[in-house]
Amino acid sequence: MVDSQLNLAIPDSRGPKRCLLWMTARQWRRVTLDTVLVSGQMAGLALMPYLLARTIDDGLGAGDSAASGVLLGWVAALLGVGVLNAWLGVLRHRTMTRIRMDTIYRTVHAVVAHAMRLGIALPRRVTVGEAVTIGFGDAGVIATVPAVIGPAIGAVCAYGVVAGLMWAVSPPLAVVVLLCVPLLALLVGPLLRRLQAVEATYRERQGALTARIGDLVGGLRVLNGLGGKTVFAARYREDSRRLRAEGYRVGAVTSWIGALGVGLPTLFLAVVMWLAARMAAQGDITVGELVAVYGYATVLVVPVSSLIGVGEDYARGLVAAGRLVRFLRPAPGGPVPGDRDPAPPAEPPAGPAVLHDPESGVTLAPGALTALVSARPAETAAVAERLGRCTASAATWGGVRLDAIAPDRVRERILLADNEADLFAGTLADVVAGARDADPRAVTAALAAAAARDVADALPHGLDSWVEPQGRNLSGGQRQRLRLARALRAEPEVLLAVEPTSAVDAHTEAAIADRLRAARAGRTTAVTTSSPLLLDRADTVHFLVDGRVAATGGHRRLLAEHPGYRRLVVREADGTGGGTGRGTGGSAGRGTGGSTHAHEATGPATPETVR
Repeated sequence: MVDSQLNLAIPDSRGPKRCLLWMTARQWRRVTLDTVLVSGQMAGLALMPYLLARTIDDGLGAGDSAASGVLLGWVAALLGVGVLNAWLGVLRHRTMTRIRMDTIYRTVHAVVAHAMRLGIALPRRVTVGEAVTIGFGDAGVIATVPAVIGPAIGAVCAYGVVAGLMWAVSPPLAVVVLLCVPLLALLVGPLLRRLQAVEATYRERQGALTARIGDLVGGLRVLNGLGGKTVFAARYREDSRRLRAEGYRVGAVTSWIGALGVGLPTLFLAVVMWLAARMAAQGDITVGELVAVYGYATVLVVPVSSLIGVGEDYARGLVAAGRLVRFLRPAPGGPVPGDRDPAPPAEPPAGPAVLHDPESGVTLAPGALTALVSARPAETAAVAERLGRCTASAATWGGVRLDAIAPDRVRERILLADNEADLFAGTLADVVAGARDADPRAVTAALAAAAARDVADALPHGLDSWVEPQGRNLSGGQRQRLRLARALRAEPEVLLAVEPTSAVDAHTEAAIADRLRAARAGRTTAVTTSSPLLLDRADTVHFLVDGRVAATGGHRRLLAEHPGYRRLVVREADGTGGGTGRGTGGSAGRGTGGSTHAHEATGPATPETVR
């Protein structure tokens, strides 16, 4: 239903109207064809009453034998116009469907592509429920706007044709038509503005509710363990009641619009027919012309109702396009899709280069293993996200600002391996391979480097074993090691690993520390951690306090010279210190204290570490 070669660029996000115009301009040929087809169809409908009047007056009025040939001629003309209108309707429906499907496809593509560009920054911009609502619910609403342009123009054409035909019958009746139809459209205007307001509120709450049910399903096991399922369900019920109330408001407005869309044209028809009947009784118009006037007025019900429906669809489309535009807008200062002459993206360094984050003072030397440590893991994670161009910052790469380089060019060479990254469903080999070839030797090497060979050994079919979405059939430590193996298999020039060993035991962590250094030899690697085992293998350690580098050096030198670093690391090694210690009973969330090691078995039945 859509073109095989689509210009799948990001829509103009300078405003909802510009976005809708962009969507329409992408398929202007189809919209033009749809306009021609609808205009022809409505003109044909307006022509039917004229032919019927001629059939009555010329074919039946004469009453002689010669009139039979005239009658057959007019009947044949009526039949021909009817068949032509039916064929135009078929073509028009096909064209309209293509327009809608094309627009939906472009909208979904824009949402998915932008979500992929945002990467780890996506949750900060929009909830999952919001993204799903925009990509599916709002996409269909946006698609109605390009599809109603043809009917809107066709309705205006039909209005003009009918007014001209009625002028030939009676100028006073034509004046009534010319004045009443715009008046009917104006009466619906305030309701359309009201619909736009209540629709916007409804859509916002619908996205929030979708996000809440996603959180409920995704965190059901944790909620059961904490005893919070009842509280969360109660909040969901309350949000559902509020959404239902907003839905009633939307329904109330749309019901009035629907009632006026039917009632006002009917009232208009009654007024016109009352005037025409009086004129026929007085002999000002013939019986055939009276029938024609009834037909003209009836035909006008279609374009009037169509215009009211177009206004409703446009109001809804503006709301949906507004949500899409807010989602697509880049970070402040970034280029806005649709701007003219945007600055060309800068070229990334030709080879390995220094990564520097001015906000924290962290510098990653090419080819070195660097560790970032802080009492607040959220601070080191934020540094990694800035160096990975996942959040707006002044970070530089080889002296060039990262935000000046095209995101795709950065993603080709810099990989942020977040500890909470999604695991997609598929075979173990495909999960580890990611976008690369699922070569068994390469996958096995990546698993070995991540100390995850036992994961494949524990599963029934080895590398061909099925991994459920988010690795639900694996333990917390197994999932974490698969994420690290996937990052190593990608073989990026720069790897930024966030807490890669927080859910494994000390023995496994020691193996990962040694193998990670060997696997990444000669390539730039940074890990955020407070584990002495990883810190001891690092070439350089940056110790952050309040988000800034407080000390830099080797692990052993910092232990000897920096009391704050020593207290943090010794506390980690001893498994003490509240939220930052390593124990065996759980894991602290990122940003609340340090990371915690949990005892882990290799089988799927092992209780997961709660993060």
